[in-house]
Amino acid sequence: MTPAASLFARHALLPGGWLDNVRLEWDAGGTLTAVTPDAVPASGEAQAGLVLPGMVNLHSHAFQRALGGLTETAGDGPDSFWTWRDLMYRFARNITPDHIEAIAAQLFSECLRHGYTSVCEFHYVQRDQAGAMYARPAETAERVVAAAQLAGIGVTMLPVLYSYAGFGAQPLKPEQQRFRTGPLEVLQVIDALDPLRGPQVEVGVAPHSLRAAATGQIGEVLAALPPERPVHIHIAEQQAEVEQCIAATGMRPVRYLMEQFTLDQRWCLVHATHLDAGETAALAASGAIAGLCPTTEANLGDGLFPLEPFLAGGGRFGIGSDSHISQSPVEELRWLEYGQRLQHQRRNVAASKDQRRVGDFLWQGALAGGALASGRAVGALAPGKRADLLVLDSDHPNLAGIDADDVLGTFVFCGNDNLVKDVMVGGRWVVRERQHVAQAAIAQRYMHTIAELRTLRS
Repeated sequence: MTPAASLFARHALLPGGWLDNVRLEWDAGGTLTAVTPDAVPASGEAQAGLVLPGMVNLHSHAFQRALGGLTETAGDGPDSFWTWRDLMYRFARNITPDHIEAIAAQLFSECLRHGYTSVCEFHYVQRDQAGAMYARPAETAERVVAAAQLAGIGVTMLPVLYSYAGFGAQPLKPEQQRFRTGPLEVLQVIDALDPLRGPQVEVGVAPHSLRAAATGQIGEVLAALPPERPVHIHIAEQQAEVEQCIAATGMRPVRYLMEQFTLDQRWCLVHATHLDAGETAALAASGAIAGLCPTTEANLGDGLFPLEPFLAGGGRFGIGSDSHISQSPVEELRWLEYGQRLQHQRRNVAASKDQRRVGDFLWQGALAGGALASGRAVGALAPGKRADLLVLDSDHPNLAGIDADDVLGTFVFCGNDNLVKDVMVGGRWVVRERQHVAQAAIAQRYMHTIAELRTLRS
């Protein structure tokens, strides 16, 4: 008898590695109930060749997808993260809730087609164009959740605490007023989102950064937040931020954060690019997740995370697409490794004594760290986890006839074709034969939106 909701995989990536002839079964709510190796396919049962868990995108600013390609013209002086912000602010100042929803749906459909099945949305456009809170405090956050539900991606919504323009409680600039929130507003948004929580939606919080949120404010929000909820924060992304933090506090950002709060696996420190040796070791030992976004960090000229000593200290990491100049987990993982190769002038840096295959180390490591950062039951093909999975194109020349042990190395490091053929999220197929199930309608709405927003480029 064929199980009601099952897939027979000739090769599946389980927590311990690749196994053959695996039956995956899930319930009506989209949670895996059984994972059985050495199974025999039942008559009429759906089958696939190469199956692996979908990736978690642990850092997203969905609206920034609309900026893609529009910030690559040199200015009169040296360009940096700080000059890039000018155009981002111009977009953010004018964007509407309808725009936000349309852009997010397009982004999420792209992320799904490339292998992300979950996203953590670091959401800070929370006021209207005049700087007033919407009648519904969670208006724009709800729009992003609606886009995630339309696209079929799991989402962790992270309303942002954003009160200041810089260290020392500097007042926000006019162009930052749409982001303005204190502890009360953030907690109102979190409370308003509570009815949406479920297997596909979690809600945490994101103090924007130490320059934009005072530690007292952060503590106030955390005291009111259930202790299992995820907490994400931008930190030590640029050298200028480090210098400003030292001037204001006498400490580097990560060290200062750790002096103020006890970090653990609920925390995700996004970027954490510029760490000294002591911070690197302490962050690794804390259990907090390093949220790494290599394509955005490269695009903005941020720098390179100290991955090798962090891993040597047992550090956990995940990946995110951040500003979305790429929507591919393969590209993030490839450049995470390639940045280290360029920095250290040697190969195969992201590995361990127990896992010498770099592709496997990166994929499995990012799954584990991303799952913790999301606060959701994802990141593995195991009972109790969400039925979030990818089917790779085993007929593609890169994968045809390949040994399972070589799949992830090939997937991550060989060529630029998208090898993701089908995608399931929560027991529901959302990508079939490389096409998102709602791709045409989502793209049409996005193109109308982007036509409006591109007039802001000049």
